[in-house]
Amino acid sequence: MIHRSFFLATAVFALGAGVAARSQEIAVPAVPAVQTFGKLPDGRAARLYTLAAPGGWQATLTDYGAILTTFLVPPKPGTPGKPTDVVLGFDSLAGYLKNSPYFGAICGRCANRIAGGRFELDGKAYTLATNSGPNHLHGGVAGFDQKLWKATPRATDKGPAVEFELVSPAGEEGYPGQLVARVVYTLTPAGELHVEMTATTDAPTIVNLAHHSYWNLAGHASGSIADHELAVSADRYLAVDATGTPTGTIASVAGTPFDFRPERQPLGRCGPAIETVPPGGAAGTPRGIDHTYLIRGWQPDGRLRTVAMLRDPASGRRLELLSDQPGVQVYMGNFLDGTLVGKGGTAYKANAALCLETQKYPDSIHHADWPSVRLDPGQTYRHTMVHRFSP
Repeated sequence: MIHRSFFLATAVFALGAGVAARSQEIAVPAVPAVQTFGKLPDGRAARLYTLAAPGGWQATLTDYGAILTTFLVPPKPGTPGKPTDVVLGFDSLAGYLKNSPYFGAICGRCANRIAGGRFELDGKAYTLATNSGPNHLHGGVAGFDQKLWKATPRATDKGPAVEFELVSPAGEEGYPGQLVARVVYTLTPAGELHVEMTATTDAPTIVNLAHHSYWNLAGHASGSIADHELAVSADRYLAVDATGTPTGTIASVAGTPFDFRPERQPLGRCGPAIETVPPGGAAGTPRGIDHTYLIRGWQPDGRLRTVAMLRDPASGRRLELLSDQPGVQVYMGNFLDGTLVGKGGTAYKANAALCLETQKYPDSIHHADWPSVRLDPGQTYRHTMVHRFSP
């Protein structure tokens, strides 16, 4: 059971966001604004779609990779200042084309790792690209994060939205079956960012989509998230091998640097995990968590559950994440090293942000007792995330 104080805190900041939105009298467009973002090497144009809500909330997305490029959180009501961009990214399409570590992207057909880049389905073996050491990662060499999606901006009863659609042909990156994937981003008047992912197939296949934003609630250019407070609704996590692939062992967080249970008082800081994971790492070893947590009480019922809460103590900004998925990959930006220059000329150094990637467990295709990533014709894969913020 999640501690009552965790829900009380998140309810308070969600309510505050709603009050802030209603207190403003700023007219915003009901349909997302569209502008050119740049051209792909083959000459096709990528575009930006800006979703705005009263009070200064704003989400900007591109049809390249279905990427969230910016998310602006306004200052607290009655407080001077400008909205703060809390996601890492690039100012132009060129940055995403060159060498992006999945900033803000939709990863698929299967997010995270598949051991050895191989799996069997109905007795047939399939071989995928091995683009992360010996393993397949985030859909392969040219996954969904590198595709130009078909975009449809629209007004909805929940707020401005944009739907992205991608048709992945049979055999792409080694996967069987044609997959039609759709992602709908919606920004509500209270500043909530909804991400709704679905997929269908014409032949048995596997699918495990993930949204991969890098969050820094102090601002994308503010440096390390070591002082951020984190709560994860999980008592267990998946142990991994040296390549980051689950070993099959499910470990307890108790008494370890992985313990971010929400009943901890005070809440756990990211810093101790950055300092100690992996244990005994040599100087220069990327440090911090990059593991999947198993969500408490999860059932395959489609219900949204509180997955995690992230807070920047300095600004007081909070993010509560809800999802219907059984796991969340917590990644502390371990492999950022300052070589990527992002928005505003910012060099993103190690641990400059934290990812909360809800999903089914990585490498589930090799573990029959884990939530299945199999998708058959006539079925619809569904995955919903709700990001609730307070200024």
